[in-house]
Amino acid sequence: MSFYEHTLIAKQDLSNGELKKIENKYNDLINNTSGKVVKVENWGLMNFARRIKNYNKGFYIHYKFQGNTKTLEEIKRNTSLDNSILRCLTIKYKKLDTNKEYFSKEDKIKYHEEKK
Repeated sequence: MSFYEHTLIAKQDLSNGELKKIENKYNDLINNTSGKVVKVENWGLMNFARRIKNYNKGFYIHYKFQGNTKTLEEIKRNTSLDNSILRCLTIKYKKLDTNKEYFSKEDKIKYHEEKK
């Protein structure tokens, strides 16, 4: 099995309940197709550099998982059918770093304290 990071961008006008459904859907999808979710990060609502399908913002959900080609095919198939997903990206790694969080609140606090 290989290590992957998968990032989903959901529409900005979704409710918290709908976001939780999406997060759980892809979590279950990975776990049920011979994969194993290591970590899920919810990065929240962020602005886009350019508009995507007439949206200026989107909710980012980031998964770190182990899987195989069957897992990737199932993720790709489901994201192409899901109308609430604007974009997705999957990256393969040799070794997965579970300690690094790209948009953690602690990093923002440290950054602002260093700037003062």
